[in-house]
Amino acid sequence: MLSISKVLFYLSALAVLWLPFSPDASAQSGITTHKGSLPDGATYLIEVPPNWNGTLFLYSHGFVAPGSSNPAKDVGDPVTRSYMLSSGFALAGSSYATAGWAIHEALPDQIAVLDLFNQLVSAPKRTIAWGHSLGGMVTAGLIQRYPGRFDAALPMCGVLSGGVATWNTALDFGFAFKALLAPDIGLQIVNISDPIGNLLLAESALTFAQATPQGRARLALVAALVDGPGWFVPTSPEPAPADFASQQFNQFLWAQTIDLPFVFAARAELELRAGGNASFNTGVDYSALLANSINHDEVVALYQKAGLDLNADLQTLQNAPRISADPQALHYLETNIIFDGKIDIPVLTMHTKGDGLVLVQNESAYNSVVSAAGNSALLRQTFVHRAGHCALTPGETAAAVQALLKRLDTGGWGPLDANSMNAAASAKGSALNVFTTPLGMLPVRPAYFDFTPAPYPRPFDALSSECQSDPVCSAQFSAP
Repeated sequence: MLSISKVLFYLSALAVLWLPFSPDASAQSGITTHKGSLPDGATYLIEVPPNWNGTLFLYSHGFVAPGSSNPAKDVGDPVTRSYMLSSGFALAGSSYATAGWAIHEALPDQIAVLDLFNQLVSAPKRTIAWGHSLGGMVTAGLIQRYPGRFDAALPMCGVLSGGVATWNTALDFGFAFKALLAPDIGLQIVNISDPIGNLLLAESALTFAQATPQGRARLALVAALVDGPGWFVPTSPEPAPADFASQQFNQFLWAQTIDLPFVFAARAELELRAGGNASFNTGVDYSALLANSINHDEVVALYQKAGLDLNADLQTLQNAPRISADPQALHYLETNIIFDGKIDIPVLTMHTKGDGLVLVQNESAYNSVVSAAGNSALLRQTFVHRAGHCALTPGETAAAVQALLKRLDTGGWGPLDANSMNAAASAKGSALNVFTTPLGMLPVRPAYFDFTPAPYPRPFDALSSECQSDPVCSAQFSAP
């Protein structure tokens, strides 16, 4: 069972899970720093090096659990900060006025920081939006909603499937978990009244399930319906394709530390700000989701080993009462935010393969909508062969920054294959090619690899049939 302190810790992990540390990262001299508050109570941070080259990077931070410290951030980690400032780039960012699913506040707050930068420093020659996790979603939202303010964007491990798809996927996880593992304990999937108590119920059911072959098989099915990765520890090798036991144990670890807090507790904060349940699974065919899952073979093997009838459990899911969204809450989530693919600046994304919080399939969702809008030439996506959410090294990040700047300088994309990106990251030196572990800094090789993720399990964007058939949704994203 989880203590309340662990609940808060796990909710905090919905932000960036990995933060490198450098003891001399703040030792640079000559940095001009501006700090203060925005009219809505958000704070801001601006840092300008003495050798400013005229380029500003506006950083959007990830999810902050309500009640947690929420300072302004202008970069993801101290090592990258040191590299960016010493390279002549200015950095800026806000705290957002609220914690939680703060897209509604984040977008105008970040634009307010840009306006302040112009007043306090000067108008930059180029402005690049970048951010991690929920901040990757904010980054994509900024360039969609305020296209004239940015020259390029770098969403990292971003929630690029959009708000509706993300929370629908969380609903699929919770729906299957309750139906198969906790049908009679009062577990709430939506309209969560007691998030802490609800999470404790889910954790109890998870522990019980993991103790038996039958429970482990059903947990694998739950993970498969949302394409949850079977790889958890960033410094570990990826389990072999047929090592289903290891894959399932890693999915259990994701569920224990990340998925259950998000699904059964953090949803309450969204429902409060949205005014109700914003998710739905009406019409979903869970047999089809499994058939298309990256984990299909794992589920079949574990069900056979446990002596369970997979078709019977799938029928249980099909027969379970479905959940409809409250229209006003759904429209809130559409506004905060889904994507229409209408980009007019270069966008480069980064994502780790084994991300169990923001699935790497988010990249497929974004690529699909950008392609449908006819803007494929402006989008490039890169992938890192590592487990973990936002488990990117400063060296890998610096290589992506370099590639994006080259696109701005030359008007064309340079080589973004794995060999080229790894060579660029390696060239940044050993100080940047490090990874933080509980035992300290670990030197690592850059791990870019050539990869195409599977389709997102249940996409929902501005071009989807669900949005187009809804007058309120389609009106938000119609051409001006």
